[in-house]
Amino acid sequence: MSSVTIKRNILLRAIVTDKLRTEVAEELQNAADEIDQRLKELDTAGRRYITDLQRTDLQRAMALRQQVEAERKKQEQVRDQLLERKKQVNEWKNGDEVVRGTIEGFVEVNPGDNLAVLLGGTELVVEDNVVQEIRARSAEELEAALSAALALEESEGPGTDVLGTLGGAD
Repeated sequence: MSSVTIKRNILLRAIVTDKLRTEVAEELQNAADEIDQRLKELDTAGRRYITDLQRTDLQRAMALRQQVEAERKKQEQVRDQLLERKKQVNEWKNGDEVVRGTIEGFVEVNPGDNLAVLLGGTELVVEDNVVQEIRARSAEELEAALSAALALEESEGPGTDVLGTLGGAD
């Protein structure tokens, strides 16, 4: 066997335009609105169920109330993060590039290929959903981006968006 085709992730970047800013802000607002709706449903259903449960088992009702409150706080944090992200989106400047995520693609691997470049070195750059450029990063660029991402993770702690950092180092 002289080659094999494997699945890989391709970094998707978008060039900021007024249209992109509007679309992303609307997506974030819709997600925040959906969380608000779920919170209302959680409150209504939780109150009703807890009231019924209090009549039969006060301890279980108290435990359920704590669970509902913990879930409520978690959902509120997610909503607040979405709204904060929406504020950041509104500050994007036209022409800048932002990482929109990853998509899957396939690549043929041959003996002697640099696997790091093949797996992590391709980016699609789009403007208003039209592909503008396909970039292939060198092994040196990937190594520098990875080093920067790992340094950022160490300084900012676990949970840092390493993928975003990898995408941000050009």
